[in-house]
Amino acid sequence: MGDYRLEEKNRRSWWPGFKILDGYITRKFLGTFFLAIALIIIIVVVFDAVEKIDDFIEMKAPLKEIVFGYYINFVPYFINLFCGLFTFIAVIFFTSQMAGHTEITAIQASGVSFRRLLWPYFISSMLIMGISLFLNLEVIPSANSKRVEFESQYLRKNKRVQYEPHIYRQIEPGVFAYVRNYNPSTNKASFMTIERFEGSSIVESLEAGDITYNDQTGRWEAPKYATHRFEGDSDIFELHDTKLDTLINLTEQELGKVENLITTMKIKELNQFIEQQKEKGSDMIGIFEVERHKRYSYPVSVFILTVIGVSLSARKMRSGTGVNIGIGVILCFTYIMLGRVFEEIAKGNEGWLSTLLVWLPNILFAIIAAYIYRKAPK
Repeated sequence: MGDYRLEEKNRRSWWPGFKILDGYITRKFLGTFFLAIALIIIIVVVFDAVEKIDDFIEMKAPLKEIVFGYYINFVPYFINLFCGLFTFIAVIFFTSQMAGHTEITAIQASGVSFRRLLWPYFISSMLIMGISLFLNLEVIPSANSKRVEFESQYLRKNKRVQYEPHIYRQIEPGVFAYVRNYNPSTNKASFMTIERFEGSSIVESLEAGDITYNDQTGRWEAPKYATHRFEGDSDIFELHDTKLDTLINLTEQELGKVENLITTMKIKELNQFIEQQKEKGSDMIGIFEVERHKRYSYPVSVFILTVIGVSLSARKMRSGTGVNIGIGVILCFTYIMLGRVFEEIAKGNEGWLSTLLVWLPNILFAIIAAYIYRKAPK
C-alpha cells in the first residue's frame, strides 16, 4: 500500500515523466554544483584581484573597467573551466550522502531501477552541458576579446605588443610570407619578403623594407621593392624605385599570435577562418581544428563524468564519502591531464587523426563509464 501511495505521489509532477523524486535529485545536483562554482569563482576573483591590484593602481584602471571590462569577461572562462570538475564532485558528494543515509537503497527497494534513477542526473547534466556549450561557442570568445583588450591597456606584463618579431605565414599553396618587426600601432613592418616555391625549389621572391599595411584597402605599400627570379643557376635581381602597392592574401589580423586570435572567434567566425586557411594551404590547420573540436568535446565530458560519478557513489561504503570523492577527483584530474596531452599531440596533425586525438579522452572515459555503470548496484 505504501509503495502504491509513493507511486501515485510521484505521478503528480510539474513535468510529465518528471517525478517528485526527480525534482529532489535535480535540486540537490544543481544546487550543489552552482554553490561549488560560485564559491570557487569568488576565490579565484579575490586571488586574481590581490595579484593584480598593483597594476590596477599604477595603470590607473577605472573601477568600472576593472569590474565590467575585466572580471565580467574573466568569469565565463573559469565557469566553463571548472564545469566538468565540479559537476563530478557535486554528483559524488550528494550521491554518496544519499547512499550513506540509505536513501538510494530505499528508492531501489520501492521498485525504481538504477537506470530510471539516472534520469534526473541525465537532465541536470544536459542542462550544464548546454550552458558549457553556449559559453564555449558564443560567450567566451567575445569575453576573451574584451579581456585581452583590457589587459593590453592596464596590465604591465601585457603592455608588450602581441606580435612576434619574426612572422612566417603561408598565404597560398607554395607561397610564403616573412614579416619582420611588425608594429600594429603604425601598421608598419621593417621588412617583408614573399617567396614562391615549386616543389622544394624557390623560383621567385619579392622583398620590401618599411612596408605599410593599409587597413582600409587591405593592400601593402612600400616606397620601393626588389624582385629575384631564379632560373637554373642564375639569380636575376631587379630593384624597383617605383612604389609597391599590392594586394596580398595576408591581413593584419593573421599577423598576430594565431593561437590567441582563434580563441576570440565565435564558432561561425572560426569555421569561416578555418575554411579560408585551408584554401591558403596553411600549415597550422591542426591547431585550428583542435580549437574547434575541443569547444564541443569538453561540454560532452560533463555527461560522461556524471555517469561515472553516480555509478561510483551509489553504493553505500563503510569508509564514507571521502573515498568516493578521492577516487572521483583522481579520475577527473586524469581526464583533464589526458585532454591537455592529446590536444598538444593533435596540434601537430591534421584531418581525422587530429579530430580523433581531441575526442580520445572522451572515448576512453565513455568506456570507463560503461564499465563502472555495469558494476553499479542495480
